This record gives sequence, structure tokens and C-alpha cells, in this order.
Amino acid sequence: MPISISNEEILETINMIESENLDIRTITMGISLRDCAHSDIDVVCDRIYKKITTYAKDLVKIGEEVANDYGIPIINKRISVTPIAIVADACEAPDYVKIAKTLDKAAREVGVNFIGGFSALVQKGMTKGDEKLIRSIPQALAETEFVCASVNVGSSRAGINMDAVRLMGEVVKESAELTADTDGLGSAKLVVFCNAVEDNPFMAGAFHGVGEPEVVLNVGVSGPGVVLNAVRKIPNAPFDELATTIKHTAFKVTRSGELVGREAARRLGVPFGIVDLSLAPTPAVGDSVADILEAMGLERVGTHGTTAALAMLNDAVKKGGAMASSHVGGLSGAFIPVSEDAGMIRAVEEDALHLDKLEAMTCVCSVGLDMIAIPGDTSAETIAAIIADEAAIGMINKKTTAVRVIPVPGKKVGDTVVFGGLLGYAPIMDVNKYSSDLFVKRGGRIPAPIHSLNN
Repeated sequence: MPISISNEEILETINMIESENLDIRTITMGISLRDCAHSDIDVVCDRIYKKITTYAKDLVKIGEEVANDYGIPIINKRISVTPIAIVADACEAPDYVKIAKTLDKAAREVGVNFIGGFSALVQKGMTKGDEKLIRSIPQALAETEFVCASVNVGSSRAGINMDAVRLMGEVVKESAELTADTDGLGSAKLVVFCNAVEDNPFMAGAFHGVGEPEVVLNVGVSGPGVVLNAVRKIPNAPFDELATTIKHTAFKVTRSGELVGREAARRLGVPFGIVDLSLAPTPAVGDSVADILEAMGLERVGTHGTTAALAMLNDAVKKGGAMASSHVGGLSGAFIPVSEDAGMIRAVEEDALHLDKLEAMTCVCSVGLDMIAIPGDTSAETIAAIIADEAAIGMINKKTTAVRVIPVPGKKVGDTVVFGGLLGYAPIMDVNKYSSDLFVKRGGRIPAPIHSLNN
């Protein structure tokens, strides 16, 4: 269905691009690999490579053409695939690193920035294939450049699989250690979810869900700078007026994203999926979610009132996006990564923002604890406990939550790690010094909350 765009909207969009850092953060092609299953891993790899390079051969070219034709930057072109634990479940191989290398080869061939879906869904238990995939993650991420991994360990319907949580603490730790030469970059490409969604276009957590079509194009739009500019124009407005302004702004940004996404999907000859309107920041000045919160009146993010400000921002963004498109999906809200947001980094460096406050903020943000660098000597059990806390927030509140922490080898509190590019840099944040070992080692499954019974 074509979208009607007025001249006024076109002029507003041009201003947002030129002055306010508006961009299409990603177009992500989701590709089903369910028909690539086979007991022989070499056959699986051959099928995967052929399918990805067939469907996505023009993704980068078309993305660049659409960006040039419409004058709206498309920063990343990405691919998500069916969780590999499902595709490879019949494989008799001892691990799935070879499949990760095949994904990496295919990503390099078609020229995308990342490929997501080296994933497993284990919220209620693990198959043999799930466990193989999870134990393959550290080596897979160490030996590939473009592959991203994710594991869903809990849901509001199933509870939290604490055996998987404990294992993921070890996997995060090992992923960092095997990539020590790049400051633990492997862990930056690994997300642990509760209530993971099937149509998320953002990395590192994207995968192509089993309820998705054969192939689809999802769009991730990002406009922190646009929202920041709108908030700064009404410095003394009451909250209801402020919320309305943010909704109107999110509406405009979403319209731009759907226009670009539908056109790219049309040229590629694939269905259009969803627009994910997530305020995804970058280290660039003026492209910060933290700056938006501070423009609302907070001296620094992390002070009292931060959670309330973020709750209002997240809700207004969702409402504005939902009015602009019938197909808003993914995560859609406000991301609060530390290393990717200049304002968040500043707040940590000035001792205004700590891990406990970040956890509180995840109750109302779009995802969870994202791109947080912690001391390299943090134990696997402590990392597992951080994952458990975040999964509990997601389970109880029926929302998606996630953990992407990087225990940077050789680094301690007071040090800084530089990842570069969109991943930015981050101060090493402190973790609680007291042990959670006995809690984590109980294993089993934390039961789902009572509201899971509402059929």
C-alpha cells in the first residue's frame, strides 16, 4: 500500500536528516533456513550459503539505491536467520562452529554489516542441539567477524531456565576471554534475552522467528537527535504537552522509516515486515537518549527521576510509532546502551550512573542492560546472576529484556575500553562485590508468574 507524504512532511524530513541525525539505522532481511536441515553438517552449510547468497545478493545494492533516491541514509544492511539451533538440530556434528563460519562467509559475500541468528530458544529447557549451539558460541564468535548470537532463557509463559542462565554466564565469560585481543569483543556480539521477539531488526539480538514468512524485510529507524531537538524547543512545558510533542515526532520518524522500508522491499521483491522505532543512540554528539532525558530537566542521567523520565519517553515513542504504521514491531522504544551513547558514557564517568540504576531503568526501557563493560575478573556466576535479575524483570512485567555485558579481560574499574565505530567506548562499571554463587548453582527453573495462566 503506497504511503501519502505531504510536501511539508518532506521538508521536515530533510531538516531532520541534515540537522538532527535522522537515519534508517538498518534494513534487515529475515531469511528462513528451516528447509536447510540435514544430518550432515556439510550439507547444511551448503544449503545455508546458497540460500542466503541467493535471497540477499542485492540487499546492499538496493539499500544504497533507495538511500540515494530518497536522500535518507541507511546506515546498516543486515541479515537475520532462523535460530541455528533449530536448523542444526538434526546434525550429528559435535559442535556448530562450522555453521557460524558459513554464515560469516555468506555475510561477507553479500556485503552486509552483521548476520544474526546463531541463536537458541531455551526458556523451558534445552534440546541436545540447543546445548551444542550454546557451547559453540564462544568459539564461533572468536572465529567470525559478522556473526551475532543470542539465547532466550526466559519468558512470561515459561519462567526462567536457570540451568541455561548459569551456562550463559560461562559462555559470556569465555566469549570475552577468547577475544581478549579485541577487548572481549565476542561478548559484544552476544545477547541473552527474556521474551525475545521474532522480528527484531537490531543486532546483536536479531533472529528470524519460526512464525515469520520465508523471507521478509524489517526496518529499524533511529531518531534520538530528532526527539532531542523537539524536547529542547519546549523547555518549560508540562509533561502532557511534552509527551504529545514526542509522540508527534515519533510519528514523523516512523513514517520516514516505513516509506523507505516498503520501497526497499518492493525493489527486492520480498514482503515488507515491520518498522522498529527504537531510539538507538550512537557515540556521535546530538544522537543520545541520555541527552533527551537531561533535556527534560535532569542534571545527569542516573539521578532521581531518571526512571520516570525514561518511562514517559518510551511510552510516547511507542504511541507515536503505532499511530504512524499498522506494522510497528521489533523492540520499538528507547535503547540505553552505555558504550553507544555519549550522554550515558558521560554520566558513568561523572559517577552519576551505576549498574543498579541501569537495572531499574530497564523496567521501562526498550530492552535491557546493553553494551556494559565490567571488570574482566567478574565471575561467570555473577554474570549469570545479572542475567537472572534482568530476565526476572522481563518475565514479571511481560516485556522483552536483555543482557549484553562485556567482562573485558585485563580491565578493572577506572579503566576504559574502546570498541570503535557504532560500538563506541565505555568506562568499566563496578559490580556488586558479594557472591551470588549458591543462588545461581541451584539450577532448575524459576516458575512463571501467575499471570501466565490467563488464556
